[in-house]
Amino acid sequence: MAEEQLHRVMVWAVIATALPTFLYLFRKTAPYGRHYAGAGWGPHISSRLGWIIMELPAVVVFIAIYLNGKAAFHIVPLLFLVMWQAHYLNRTFIYPFRIRASGRKTPLLVIGSGFFFNVINAYINARFISEFGGYAVEWLVDPRFLIGVGIFLGGIALNLHADNILIRLRRPGETGYVVPQGGGFRFVSCPNYLGEILEWVGWALATWSSGGLAFLLFTSANLVPRARSNHQWYVETFRDYPPHRKALIPGIY
Repeated sequence: MAEEQLHRVMVWAVIATALPTFLYLFRKTAPYGRHYAGAGWGPHISSRLGWIIMELPAVVVFIAIYLNGKAAFHIVPLLFLVMWQAHYLNRTFIYPFRIRASGRKTPLLVIGSGFFFNVINAYINARFISEFGGYAVEWLVDPRFLIGVGIFLGGIALNLHADNILIRLRRPGETGYVVPQGGGFRFVSCPNYLGEILEWVGWALATWSSGGLAFLLFTSANLVPRARSNHQWYVETFRDYPPHRKALIPGIY
């Protein structure tokens, strides 16, 4: 099987997995963070270490695959590399050390699933942009590229701002959960997830690739049910939770 054909099969495998993942997570909340009860999911490790392990392929595998492409040092693929790494260097090496995760655990099952997905996702996206994509310099003025980059930047700004609000909710030594206020939290319970989805909407549009679309669909299949679960948790936990807030999309959902 030629590599391009293998690449296409892997892309379609990710797309095909998105729907059952979405349906499953609507019925059963993934056991990490506030939703981890601590039993019934097998061995677990530190949430901080688990997060780094899970996200690491998105940095390392992506760079390794990218650098093996014939267009690795062309301007458009290099810009895509910067976009991707701007997100994942933060998620892998900065974000885990900013959150207060002391004492929290995550099941190895969740970590392994995330690790496997990130390996596949890094391959299909990196291989396309530096080998199969064939981006000419004229792509820099294509409306798909310009609009996509704009959406990506807006998404990453929303994601980072929401993360900062969540991280600053509690002072050192404080425990428990607090209702987040300000920023995107004025409208939805999970602006961090909305920001991340917008990032990959922008990525899929800017790269105009099936791998980008597959990533967007699978990410949405994970984050939309997660936002719903988090929203329900807030409503059930805090009697005075703002009734106008939606889970993910202002005024809609």
